[in-house]
Amino acid sequence: MNAVARLFLCVLMLSAVEVRSHQQPGTLPPFDKWMVDLRAEAETRGFPADLLDRAFAGVQPVEQILERDRTQAEFTLDLESYLKRRLTRDTIRTARRMHTEHRAVLNKVEKEYGVPSSVLVSVWGLESNFGKFAGVRPTIPALVTLAYDPRRGPMFRNELFSALEIVQRGDIELERLKGSWAGALGQPQFMPSSYLKYAQDFDGDGRKDIWSSQADVFASIANYLKQHGWRTGALWGREVRVTAAVDKAVDALPRRETGCRAERSMTEPQPLVYWRKVGLRTVANSPLPNAAIDASLVSAGRRNFLLYDNYDALLGYNCAHTYALSVALLSERL
Repeated sequence: MNAVARLFLCVLMLSAVEVRSHQQPGTLPPFDKWMVDLRAEAETRGFPADLLDRAFAGVQPVEQILERDRTQAEFTLDLESYLKRRLTRDTIRTARRMHTEHRAVLNKVEKEYGVPSSVLVSVWGLESNFGKFAGVRPTIPALVTLAYDPRRGPMFRNELFSALEIVQRGDIELERLKGSWAGALGQPQFMPSSYLKYAQDFDGDGRKDIWSSQADVFASIANYLKQHGWRTGALWGREVRVTAAVDKAVDALPRRETGCRAERSMTEPQPLVYWRKVGLRTVANSPLPNAAIDASLVSAGRRNFLLYDNYDALLGYNCAHTYALSVALLSERL
């Protein structure tokens, strides 16, 4: 593959010194002043003073969160290393057991949203270890820290306001609002804005409970993927063999110009008839199916994948090929 085709997400890993340098005077206002401005904006958005008093009491930036932000495994490990860490034998065994244990509710959710139960369990397993670890960090301090950091400050500032809205709506008490270092919530690990858009009350108890209701958890994941383009009955893609002839053909193809970083490392979609014509075959060395669909090619280390529209929905959940391919490959094991 050429260099562009072999592009697989990477990020600059900053040292702790570099992390601290983002907060030197001249780059940002002092934290206390910044918090005054933040609170003023929150008040203009209609959040009550008593909620802001409780939410912001004693909040200070947490440097460990910034260090985690710059060393995410999805962006620092190659595919094989990531799969070795995440798709262990124990993970696969647990996924199979959970797929059976929750069969009844999974079937109902799959029928309603059109997303396979195997995909739902795979996302659930990789996000929160099948609900065992949904995060223990208080969400507001985590989001304040990331909002104060200039790297992605505006995005996390909006997530902070979304988190306050969740509490204000009464979906969960402030004291129970805990999640990952990045502010992701519940068993599906939704960012607060995603919770507001995609969380579902599938068990009908009047609450969108992604923390303890399996029905709501699975339905919320399914709704997220459906709203990001998941097509019922279609595949996510397949692993393929790339020969020298295919490699030459890929060199001439443009890469996507829009979408997340992972999407921009993929070729522009081409009809399967094109991929068949240039000699692309499955990893088992069989011909590609003769279907009227488009597909993109991406190289992940020494492995190559032909990817369909449903794969874009997985990238919508987490924009990293390591993550999306892990979900896809685990779902195949189920």
